[in-house]
Amino acid sequence: MFDSLFRAFEGSVELGLLYVLMALGVYISFRILDFPDLTVDGSFTTGAAVSAVMLTQGWSPVMATFSGFLAGCAAGAITGILHTKGKINNLLAGILMMIALYSINLRIMGKPNIPLFSQETVFSFFSSDYFLLIVPIVIFLIKLLLDAFLHTEIGLALRATGDNPRMIRSFGVNTDGTIILGISLSNGLVAMSGALVAQYQGFADVQMGVGMIVIGLASVIIGEAIFGHRKVFQATLAVLMGAIIYRLVIALALHFDMNSEDLKLITALIVIGALTIPKVQQSLLKRRKAMERSRMLSSMSAEADGQKGGHTHA
Repeated sequence: MFDSLFRAFEGSVELGLLYVLMALGVYISFRILDFPDLTVDGSFTTGAAVSAVMLTQGWSPVMATFSGFLAGCAAGAITGILHTKGKINNLLAGILMMIALYSINLRIMGKPNIPLFSQETVFSFFSSDYFLLIVPIVIFLIKLLLDAFLHTEIGLALRATGDNPRMIRSFGVNTDGTIILGISLSNGLVAMSGALVAQYQGFADVQMGVGMIVIGLASVIIGEAIFGHRKVFQATLAVLMGAIIYRLVIALALHFDMNSEDLKLITALIVIGALTIPKVQQSLLKRRKAMERSRMLSSMSAEADGQKGGHTHA
């Protein structure tokens, strides 16, 4: 029993590491830019589709994965352009691009599913025994590069665009450009995650991106709730850990014989819990402080009345 549980947890950690890039992409759009981008469900599959097709045509795994990243960047850039130049609501722009990408992904793949079991992948460069040694280092390096980018002048403009676009425009920053750049980078990371997941699982499927936005949100919210998000380094580290914890929770649920059909429900419940529990805790804390303040005022009032009564009696 413990061996099977350990193997399930090991596989979940491995998969969670590959989903970290997707969660970081969602963090950029939702947290930094305050842009509810549903392109994610489509761009995740785009990265998988592009890399799978290139692998089957004999391209190197590294080039195939990087091409998936570029394809995701292109999809995100179009979403940003639809919103900034086409003046389409950000949520609607993401939905439109997500719908369009379903057909585009089918066109890229030529069929709903591409097996990769006989293809060389990025994971063929090292033994599976070294997965948990090499992949975390690579993912952490990408996280550090993202941290460094967010502290550059362009990165600071990106963060300011999400916080207060009117203020940053007054300093002469083109917020349309920063939004397009941010959404492009976000979907590029999501697509790279899709490319890596497809190579890890051994296939690319046109439906594999369904629900990715919820998984990404769950990773971001869980990480922030547990580890906090005051600084950029802390926030991205929280997202990294949140993606792994999410996969561990799913593995635990499956280990105790929950139906795989219920995974979306479990994910939704995790997100609901992660969103509501901190609010409930804050409400209880405020109520407790109010009661303590009321009790203190009552005690001070009673003490003052007692002193006044003593003076009167004297």
